[in-house]
Amino acid sequence: MGDGIMGRGIIAYGAYVPYWRLDRSKITATMGSGGGRGHRAAASYDEDTTTMGVEAARNALRGSELVPDSVLFSTANPAYMDKTNAAAIHAALDLPQSSWAVDVGGAPRSSEAAWALAAANRGTNLAVASDLRTGRPTSGDEATGGDGAAAFVFGDDSVSPVLCEWLGGAVATAEFTDRYRQPGDAFSRIWEERFGEQVYLPLANDAIERALGDASVSLDDIDKIAIVGLHARAVRSLSRIAGDKLVTDLTGEIGNTGTAHPAIVLASILDEADPNETILLVHLADGATVDVLRTTDAIAGHMPFASVRSQIDRGNDALDYNKYLTWRGFLDREPPRRPDPQRPGAPPAFRSEDWKYAFVGSRDRSSGAIHMPPMRVSMEGGAVDDMERIRMADIPATIATFTVDRLAFSLSPPVVAVVIDYDGGGRFQAEMTDVNPDEVRIGDRVEMTFRRLYSAEGVHNYFWKARPAAA
Repeated sequence: MGDGIMGRGIIAYGAYVPYWRLDRSKITATMGSGGGRGHRAAASYDEDTTTMGVEAARNALRGSELVPDSVLFSTANPAYMDKTNAAAIHAALDLPQSSWAVDVGGAPRSSEAAWALAAANRGTNLAVASDLRTGRPTSGDEATGGDGAAAFVFGDDSVSPVLCEWLGGAVATAEFTDRYRQPGDAFSRIWEERFGEQVYLPLANDAIERALGDASVSLDDIDKIAIVGLHARAVRSLSRIAGDKLVTDLTGEIGNTGTAHPAIVLASILDEADPNETILLVHLADGATVDVLRTTDAIAGHMPFASVRSQIDRGNDALDYNKYLTWRGFLDREPPRRPDPQRPGAPPAFRSEDWKYAFVGSRDRSSGAIHMPPMRVSMEGGAVDDMERIRMADIPATIATFTVDRLAFSLSPPVVAVVIDYDGGGRFQAEMTDVNPDEVRIGDRVEMTFRRLYSAEGVHNYFWKARPAAA
């Protein structure tokens, strides 16, 4: 994951777990097979790997002055091919044009490349891992998969205190057919599990031995051990080496989030870590990657904006299985009898990038009036071209009024439209998400979230919605 440079390591991190949960027992109740115990995190109809990556990165950067020099985005389920998905994350974070944004994707192991590049490159670098896991209805992948994202900022302690440093590591690579999916497929195919277990265990044991040697520690020196990977049988077998040092891999509560899972599990460990704890992180994916990390004294004073545990506890398991299938495109329901949405135009989207992606309004310097979308002429006093940029994405707001529209086009009707007043000024009409329409009330507190309004003719129309504010 890193190169062992002293004074350099993880200086910020954040995770994102979607609000909705699918109770696995609902699969069995509906289909008569599949399912199981526990829950899986389920991205909403208006979420994809890009939007979840944005939310994880926002959680990582919230409350800091860090400006990443690069965004390295990894996913096995990209929203676009032949187009850089990291560019949308870059735009939503309102990063400068000089920042580099690039995708490092294709398979769950790609997250390791993003981490390594972010750790080794000079400057402050943001590595984002995100995944949205699907499987055939009633399959094991469907029940045990999960959706989520995590983001880690790597930098020098001269920029911000290092929270966790890399002590050493090792990798083992082999070419074998475990799981595979061709471009355009909606789900992966998996080889017989005993074969994968027989291949993974020797690779992992070899990498663990070499990683401990590289870090000059023994297994007895390790405080916490995390073992993750999409091959559940191999993960369970390897976990026997950890004993009582094994930390939960969260699969019972949110499922296995594939590309994002090593990062989400590490984020959950750091949320509760004490200073000078040594962590062994093992990732099984087309081989094995082992990292040895150690928290620093700075972790004691770090307070995550939204911990992994708080997001898990906040989840709503009211999602029914039929709606989940609709969101995933496996159940084609009759849409509202309204014209299909039009493809967003590239030129106007480019001209309004500040507004559309970064949610930047304008504030009149003389009167303080906030305009959303940004305007050249002030609505108070009429001043012309005397505005300053104001980013509204992180400012909380209150519902002034709302309506529930059961006729508007939506993949998950009805649409809840709200008029919200921002703290410090500014009013905006927005669509709400992650909400029960029957529970919306005037005076409710909301926060903004980056979502996909719809997709038309292969173009995703990204913008900002409101959601209930976290308690």
